[in-house]
Amino acid sequence: MTSTVIYEGELRTVARHLQSGTEIETDAPTDNQGKGERFSPTDLVATALGACMATTMGIKTREMSVDLRGMKLSVQKIMAADPRRISGVNVVFDFPDGQVFDEKTKTILERIAHTCPVMYSIHPDMEVKVDFHWNTEVPA
Repeated sequence: MTSTVIYEGELRTVARHLQSGTEIETDAPTDNQGKGERFSPTDLVATALGACMATTMGIKTREMSVDLRGMKLSVQKIMAADPRRISGVNVVFDFPDGQVFDEKTKTILERIAHTCPVMYSIHPDMEVKVDFHWNTEVPA
């Protein structure tokens, strides 16, 4: 088993990761009768995509001697109504000032991001847009 999920009522769950014991609480979103005080389950799906992209890029950069520390991903989930589902996810990568990569490294990292396990696991009808904001020069 990977996790347990307990429904606490009031549209809230508590998920426990069995290996580490860490917990994540979820709420239904405000546009679906919830309080929106925590990640919604669909927020977690979209966020998992971004986290998976960053993690697999981090794995690859270990062998490349490239440091991605400080890389920030902004994730936007887009919902559809009938049936209610995630219809799209937008992911924007921003790199800290001073992190500049050559074209070969950029190509490798973009390919890794687009082929992470979560990307391969989402439904092909879900539109995923990814934008990399690469720095172009090292500040003086």
